[in-house]
Amino acid sequence: MKEAALEEIRRLAGLYEHRRSALLPALFVAQQEAGYLSPAALESVAEALELPVTEVTSVASFYGLFYLEPVGRHVVHVCTNLSCMLNGCQRVLSRLQEVMGIRPGETTPDGRFSLRTAECLAACEEAPAVLVDEDRWAAVSPEDLETMLDRYR
Repeated sequence: MKEAALEEIRRLAGLYEHRRSALLPALFVAQQEAGYLSPAALESVAEALELPVTEVTSVASFYGLFYLEPVGRHVVHVCTNLSCMLNGCQRVLSRLQEVMGIRPGETTPDGRFSLRTAECLAACEEAPAVLVDEDRWAAVSPEDLETMLDRYR
């Protein structure tokens, strides 16, 4: 991990009374650097925060927005929670699979997109919701997907 990222993690740790409280933002810093959290990145975060690497790995593996394997340049998350399910997320997911030619958990052959499902994107009032990188798309319909993906091509 580059020194600038480690400095940022140490700066984050200084913002909290307990270094452990900086773990989630530190993991985002590490992931932003390489696109995913490699075992070496997890070790660097653990060392910078003086936490056991098993704890850092456990937290990273719990949250769906952390990637423990390489992903595409853009990650598309389809919310599958109750509100999204009732408002058609399966049709959205099916259309995305058809357009991208991949299933959830896979990456397109050109490395442009990875497709994932998400338990909740905290957008129940706008269901079905899709998250592309950090952009949240609300009330998505299968007909919207080509336009949405064109923004990231």
